[in-house]
Amino acid sequence: MKKLSGSLRGYLILLLLVVVSWLFFKVITPHNFGSPENMVKYFEAGLIAATGAVGFYFVMVMGMFDFSIGANIMLSAIIGCVFASRFGLGYFGLVFGCVLSGLCVGLINGIFYIKLRIPSMIVTTGLALIYEALANFIGGAVAQTLPSDLRGFGQMPGDIILAFVAFALAYIILNYTKIGTYTYAIGSNEFVAKNMGINVNKYKVLAFVISGGFLGLMSILTISYGSSMVAVTGMQSMSRNFVPTMGCFFGLAFKKYGMPIQAIVIGEFVINIIFFGFIALGAPTAIQEVITGLALLIIITLTSKPVKGEIVK
Repeated sequence: MKKLSGSLRGYLILLLLVVVSWLFFKVITPHNFGSPENMVKYFEAGLIAATGAVGFYFVMVMGMFDFSIGANIMLSAIIGCVFASRFGLGYFGLVFGCVLSGLCVGLINGIFYIKLRIPSMIVTTGLALIYEALANFIGGAVAQTLPSDLRGFGQMPGDIILAFVAFALAYIILNYTKIGTYTYAIGSNEFVAKNMGINVNKYKVLAFVISGGFLGLMSILTISYGSSMVAVTGMQSMSRNFVPTMGCFFGLAFKKYGMPIQAIVIGEFVINIIFFGFIALGAPTAIQEVITGLALLIIITLTSKPVKGEIVK
């Protein structure tokens, strides 16, 4: 009953965040924000980031971080596009190229992190520069455009189907496999996990691989929705890190309610409501970013407030 009560409380909080966010902007700008059609678009946009965020959660819940998220998405999208169009492999090439690239990037991140024994933020920052250069080389410094007949994952129902398959897979891995159990054990107390006989390094690498695979799925949705991807250098790909990372913060905040995956999905929806709300207001980009960042920090702080006497497992 306690678990059910906790989950219900978590859902109510998330629902309240959605309603308050929508109501705030609907009152201020009623004519060009928050219609049923617009809300569906906000939800679809949120699904893209949530697809990658549910995988990145495996890394973050262990206390690690990854600054190469954006570079991974960019590189995977370009490779998937090349496989699909240049090699003529169609949808198979798109899915295979994006997911394979994401998995490889995740594996490289994990191995380098374990072998170099330096903070994950430093390792992935350096590797992000390499991934950007590789994407630039493969793409030939020009935008890679996905043919119009291969953009089925950029619209309903293709995007929803792929996203919810990803969510279901993440939920199953996290709640019904040894990987999920060990992920939480390592994140809770790495020293105790080692004493329990868990191969901590192995599961840290696996966390990066899982994250990479889901980011590969996100890259499919990204290039299908946007139709093209251009390689950038000089760490400009880090601009793609923000939204999936904020979704993961929702997952971490609502872990105590036993619903991190659901919180990530709904959290990304809230993020897009706020984002499109400021667009409807016509606020300058700099102001949008500052206020959005502050609003999300407040949300995460309030939802992360520990319950007195709660035992964290």
